[in-house]
Amino acid sequence: MSTKRRQLRAFDLRHLDPNPELIGVDEAGRGAFAGPVVAAAVLVTREFLEGRWVQENARRINDSKQLTAAEREALYLDFETLAAEGRIHAQIGVASVAEIESENILGATKLAMRRALECIYPPSAFAEPPREPDLFSTAEEVAAFKPPAHARILVDGLHLKHFPYPHLNVVQGDTRSLCIAMASIVAKVQRDRMMTGLDATHPGYGFARHKGYGTEEHREALLKLGRCAQHRDTFLRKLMATRVDPGQLALLENEADSD
Repeated sequence: MSTKRRQLRAFDLRHLDPNPELIGVDEAGRGAFAGPVVAAAVLVTREFLEGRWVQENARRINDSKQLTAAEREALYLDFETLAAEGRIHAQIGVASVAEIESENILGATKLAMRRALECIYPPSAFAEPPREPDLFSTAEEVAAFKPPAHARILVDGLHLKHFPYPHLNVVQGDTRSLCIAMASIVAKVQRDRMMTGLDATHPGYGFARHKGYGTEEHREALLKLGRCAQHRDTFLRKLMATRVDPGQLALLENEADSD
């Protein structure tokens, strides 16, 4: 295992104590000009981090942006197998273009992250532990009792204010934490697949190639075709302002405002 990958694994092992589980959270698509923002949450345990798979494969894991599409897809298939075997738990959450417009990109990112985490633990699981059932509990109380979550949550980036889950923010976490890097891969693969699907329903923009980011190809397509329902209006103004003249930009803005 390379020194870098040992550091990722060691970082997670340090942050496990005293919790038996660790959840890494990251997103994909935050800076794109079209398409949803997708977050992923990946739960790992000490047994997994100290197990054979990590020993043999951690060297392959990195920030998703540092990997090729083929490398990400191969790892994603491995993660699916690990999840099916119960060795990890991975979930995604999605915030739509409409939600990005209404909540702004930070609000939509938190929404996607919350949805991913809710598939693993509800926020209430991280609240003050409830009293354990005793001899005086009713049958309904005993049946409904669930022990609180025993997981620490690591979120890539800055601390999230007004977020329902207590968490530790890790700046550049996808290069420091193994489970955050795993989450970055899951989120990126899922979003790339979504954008490839949108390429079929919204042809001509090149979504399958640039995944909604502000490439020159994307700018030229916007000049030719105008916006579609998957474009983020507030982001388009920034994109086109660096490429078109004021008259063309005004036409695009008027078109977006009339929808």
